Amino acid sequence: QYQLVESGGGSVQAGGSLRLSCTTSSGIPITCMAWFRQAPEKEREGVASIYHDSTIGIGELRYLGDSVRGRFTISRDNTKTTMYLQMDSLKPEDTAMYFCAADQGLACLNAYRWRQTSEWKSWGKGTQVTVSS
Repeated sequence: QYQLVESGGGSVQAGGSLRLSCTTSSGIPITCMAWFRQAPEKEREGVASIYHDSTIGIGELRYLGDSVRGRFTISRDNTKTTMYLQMDSLKPEDTAMYFCAADQGLACLNAYRWRQTSEWKSWGKGTQVTVSS
């Protein structure tokens, strides 16, 4: 398992932007990373995932949840140890605790599996995002 630390959360008005960061302590690139979020009294849901492994020729693959597609962007830095979530056009329904997840498996190559919390072995403690109307 890897230690993951999220940052960048905060309070913003609807229509605003935030950029979340997730830093790992692994020291090596992690194949799959993802963002999940959980609002009060709701299940944790997948927001976005990103895969990178240049060794097998796939390169990079991203998935975005239906509710954030076109507004959120997931990316990683060149070292592949930091992941970002650029959130634009934020809505009140985006209010939640946002969690970073990581795994060396291949869940993030599958449009269904990456959304399942059981596929991810390492989790951060979360960063709160609050969007007011």
